[in-house]
Amino acid sequence: MRSGRALKLALAEMYVQGASTRKVAAITEQMCGFAVSSSQVSKATAELDEQLQSWRERPLGRMKYLFLDARYEKVREDGQVRNSAVLLAVGVNEEGKREVLGVSVSLGEHEVHWRNFLQSLVSRGLSGVELIISDDHSGLGIARQAVFGGVPWQRCQCHLQRNAQAYVPCKEMKAVVASDIRAVFNAPNRHEADALLGKAVAKYAQDAPRLASWMEENLPLGLTVFAFPEFHRCLIRTINGLERLNREIHRRSCVAALSPNNASCLRLATAVVMEISEDWQTGKRYIKWEPDQ
Repeated sequence: MRSGRALKLALAEMYVQGASTRKVAAITEQMCGFAVSSSQVSKATAELDEQLQSWRERPLGRMKYLFLDARYEKVREDGQVRNSAVLLAVGVNEEGKREVLGVSVSLGEHEVHWRNFLQSLVSRGLSGVELIISDDHSGLGIARQAVFGGVPWQRCQCHLQRNAQAYVPCKEMKAVVASDIRAVFNAPNRHEADALLGKAVAKYAQDAPRLASWMEENLPLGLTVFAFPEFHRCLIRTINGLERLNREIHRRSCVAALSPNNASCLRLATAVVMEISEDWQTGKRYIKWEPDQ
């Protein structure tokens, strides 16, 4: 109900602020069931925003694993359509369950946006983080080191696998390169992974020097996971678990196509992830802290 209402308000704001077409106006009237006015939008928005802000500012606790991700949504800003970064943070709490810790929206994902976002999590009580899992997002590296300087970083293996394809010189090599990288990631231990990586770098050093150089520099960032329990690794080596969040946000936002401002985008994203987070909290554990005997 919260996310559906947020979508209606997003469409209503488009109508009121003149950013909508006749088609969007007709959808708004059909979904909301009433003629939209500025006063109605303001009243409903204020009521919803208070609840969503309270959730975004709730106290946090100890989270062993911290997943970070970003996606982009189109927003109308100063008469122009621009891309706003939606930053997401998900933690695994002491019960082994996932929880959406925060969401933030701003134009671009510059270092200052990431830094403020991470600092807000800490100020709300986030502690005990032993590993951060993310892709190499713009601005995140510096912000992460400033706020969580001593915490190891696991770069998403799935994104590394995709990024490697840009350095493959010919189409015929893509499948072989992907297989070699998977072998490194699926190695039984760090020593074996490093050995396989060394062989792969040597293999491509002559025919694909750019690929070999990229692999040598970037793939070790995806091997941090080997320092953690083996029965955790498959769950903490990528940020694929956040895909549902991004998929659901996109499913709702694509109906409106364009948010009239950052506040509207934040409202919709918060309502969606709040709903999913509550499902996680009442569902099964994501990680068991002790292996099955």
